[in-house]
Amino acid sequence: MKEFKVGIISTGWIARKAALTLKDVDGITCYAVASRSMDTARAFAAEWDIPRCYGSYSEMLDDPEVDLVYVGTPHSHHYDVTREALMKGKPCLVEKAFMANLRQSQDIVDLSRERKVFLAEAIWTRYQPVVQTIRQLIADGCIGIPRLITATLGYSMGNKPRIMRPDLCGGALLDLGVYAINFVRMFCDSPIVHIDSQCVKSDTGMDLTNAISFTFENGMLANVQSSACCVGDNIGVIAGTEGNIIVDNINNPQRVRLNTRDREFVSEVAVPRQITGYEYEFMACRDAIAAGLTEPPQMPLDETLYIMGLMDDLRRKWGVRYPMDDF
Repeated sequence: MKEFKVGIISTGWIARKAALTLKDVDGITCYAVASRSMDTARAFAAEWDIPRCYGSYSEMLDDPEVDLVYVGTPHSHHYDVTREALMKGKPCLVEKAFMANLRQSQDIVDLSRERKVFLAEAIWTRYQPVVQTIRQLIADGCIGIPRLITATLGYSMGNKPRIMRPDLCGGALLDLGVYAINFVRMFCDSPIVHIDSQCVKSDTGMDLTNAISFTFENGMLANVQSSACCVGDNIGVIAGTEGNIIVDNINNPQRVRLNTRDREFVSEVAVPRQITGYEYEFMACRDAIAAGLTEPPQMPLDETLYIMGLMDDLRRKWGVRYPMDDF
């Protein structure tokens, strides 16, 4: 099989993790990296043994050897480069949060569908095999009827610009809360009929800590919290009429514990050894593209749009706005 070649846009922390991952994925290689500075791109390429480096995003997008563009810039800068890539017919895997808002997201998805070019959101937890494991436990009736999901994700992140600055689409919601919302939606895709929420904001107007309650049409309730200013337990719980499932870390599950209705331990599922956990999203993109698909089944574009719409609604209520918003 032909080697599947990935080109990375940006050289920040998330790009480094992608490069580390791709060093050890069979059949997929990190072929190119692009930065706004040739010196930065050259240094990154040398560090990670990447064959090609480019001093502009556009140059890499013109390289016919690139099979997939991984957009690893801050989400405030996803729109322009993704749009250019799609216009040039390049399949894209775009880091979370997908875009700054729903308007940008809808435009990009429409363009992908119009031009029939592959597009995916890199919400890495969606692609991990453990998701199917948990879904099977629920489908098998191991916890009875699910009624409540709780999820928390919190990191003490200081005054990082990407959290504090509106022009970088700051706040905990798009950086961390998106994982908590996706955790809920992975195991309950019933329509949401009511939302309650609150947040504490920074002096710059960005949400630092938030709490959200979702009521679903099927009778499920979900409570999620995310924070960029404290250390959370990062645990997810799916509670049913006959037991519960406890996930040790919603941001990268390693152990899934099943308990009875009396909270007695039944079994624990350990996640298979992984490189970083990012490998699954790259493999999913390769497989989907090989199958002629224009989006991955693990994270449909309509689901990306649904969650971006939820986050727009939450920010609108909280008064958290970015320069590119139209509300």
